[in-house]
Amino acid sequence: MNSFETDLKRAVISWRFAAGVLVQSIILFLTGIDEKLFYISVPVVCTFPYATAWLSDYQGGFLKSYLIRSGINSYIFGKIFACGISGGLVEVVACAVYVKCQSAKPGSAAGIDLMLIFMSGMLWAMTAALLAALSGSNYVAYGGSFVIYYLLVILHERYFKGLYCLYPYEWIKCEHTWIMGRGGIMIMLSGIILIIVFLYYEILRRCMENV
Repeated sequence: MNSFETDLKRAVISWRFAAGVLVQSIILFLTGIDEKLFYISVPVVCTFPYATAWLSDYQGGFLKSYLIRSGINSYIFGKIFACGISGGLVEVVACAVYVKCQSAKPGSAAGIDLMLIFMSGMLWAMTAALLAALSGSNYVAYGGSFVIYYLLVILHERYFKGLYCLYPYEWIKCEHTWIMGRGGIMIMLSGIILIIVFLYYEILRRCMENV
């Protein structure tokens, strides 16, 4: 089993992933898919499964033994992509459960785009992993994505209402006109994710030079 498969298994088959699904499901059933609490919870819940995995390995002294088996490149990409995929999946699973349970109520779960929800969860989980690598702090990892997310919300709602492309709610709801529709959002988020991957790789590579 390669590094990515191992990391993905650790991320998804874990109590942290189950806790994320449970918390997000509770939020959805209490408030609904169109309420602000759901949207504002996304950058927090998506960090549960694997955002601090690198930091745990590094601070726990297990890094050297992992690198011997996987190699630096495999280790880094395994960590960041397992974090992103598990972060997106925790949101999708919770939303899918909500949709399934609400299917008997016409229109109650209308308008849910699971792919956009997955991409948003992936983005914010990987952002948290990047912040963990930059700061060396679990608290910054879990809270940093939320702070950035909320700042973007405030900037849009109070100052730049026409700049909907930088509005995190829009990345899930897609209420405005985009070039290529929802595909435009996915392309933009993919570009941001690639930047995060590059920064994460460079930071971890430098850290590992001293291991």
